[in-house]
Amino acid sequence: MTRVFHEQGILFGYRHPQSSATACILSLFQMTNETLNIWTHLLPFWFFVWRFVTTLYVTDVQNDSYSWPLLVYMSTSCVYPLASSCAHTFSSMSKNARHICYFLDYGAVNLFSLGSAIAYSAYTFPDALVRTTFYDYYVTLAVLNTIVSTGLSCYSRFLELQRPRLCKMLRVLAFAYPYTWDSLPIFYRLFLFPGESAQNEATVYHQKHMVLTLLASFFYSAHLPERLAPGCFDYIGHSHQLFHVCVILATHIQMEAILLDKTLRKEWLLANSRALSFPQIAGAILLCLIFSLINIIYFSAALYRIPEPELRKKET
Repeated sequence: MTRVFHEQGILFGYRHPQSSATACILSLFQMTNETLNIWTHLLPFWFFVWRFVTTLYVTDVQNDSYSWPLLVYMSTSCVYPLASSCAHTFSSMSKNARHICYFLDYGAVNLFSLGSAIAYSAYTFPDALVRTTFYDYYVTLAVLNTIVSTGLSCYSRFLELQRPRLCKMLRVLAFAYPYTWDSLPIFYRLFLFPGESAQNEATVYHQKHMVLTLLASFFYSAHLPERLAPGCFDYIGHSHQLFHVCVILATHIQMEAILLDKTLRKEWLLANSRALSFPQIAGAILLCLIFSLINIIYFSAALYRIPEPELRKKET
């Protein structure tokens, strides 16, 4: 097994590093060290699709502009689990396919980050921050964050073998700082206690979401428990599976919090906040998609520009 496919603390259960697409799909029904990575996001994908479709069914999309940010958020919550499960499914086709799969995965995660920011700007901002400069530029900077984060996370894969610690640090940073930016209104609301309208039943859900996100970050960066007992958690219970479970639970809790804020704060928000228009929402999503794809195409092309002797040197 070449080093590019090897995961810390995982000794067994690897698929052939040049699997066909058919073999990758069939591996969903075989026990490998990727099987639960796939299913822990593939099954929630269908759950989030069901949530999105049922919400779409009861919403007057054309006239209910107040619900547009929610629908954008819920659609992006469907994209990232699907992209993740596809990445884990097809990552064993070749070393370059593995990198490209995860480039797409990173782009989907950042699209979800932007979807969260759009929903937060519409429903969760505390009273004191509505109609401030921070509020006005919050989504704009969230778009910039997704572009930089996608580029940084893609670049980190080129350091995976030669400088693994720097690679992990850059990748964690690439996902941590957009989350931190997106969550600033929540942090303000939880810890500085402004305005009565922002203090409702959703607050507890925001707290739970924060705890689950921190727990997911811990599993992603620590490689526990498999690092302490290599070979014992190859198929069930390794850190990436636990990371997936925490991320999905965090998204579910976040969705409940946003739905509560949307319902309970509707009267106050409609009277006091400046809602995002359709062109603003569509423009933000479009910019994110365009520049993320540019990042992905650039770094994918770079994989084929690396001289073959250098590739062999990195893999040994």
